[in-house]
Amino acid sequence: MEDNKDYDRDEIFSKKVKAGKRTYFFDVKSTRSNDYYLTITESKRKMREETFFYEKHKIFLYKEDFNKFLDALQRTVDHVKNDLMPEVDFTQFEIDPDSQDNDSDNFRDDLKWD
Repeated sequence: MEDNKDYDRDEIFSKKVKAGKRTYFFDVKSTRSNDYYLTITESKRKMREETFFYEKHKIFLYKEDFNKFLDALQRTVDHVKNDLMPEVDFTQFEIDPDSQDNDSDNFRDDLKWD
């Protein structure tokens, strides 16, 4: 029972991004020593026989790597946008930030993580 108390305080903040057949979860969690880290989870709904299941892949990102990770991600996205696909208008893929906030907590009803 005491483990459940620890789990409740572990998760600090969550954000969900739906992307076609995939959903990405960005979760801030705390350690027992009140340090923080980020988990990025990719979830994909699949079918096995006649039942659905969720395949997931998870990345743990620690505070000392935040800036390096963001820098590498931004450089990679910029390379694709500017060098590999300069003809694409990426603004067509922008979303209304308000629509994302409305369902940010609803994922807890859809998926449960260990």
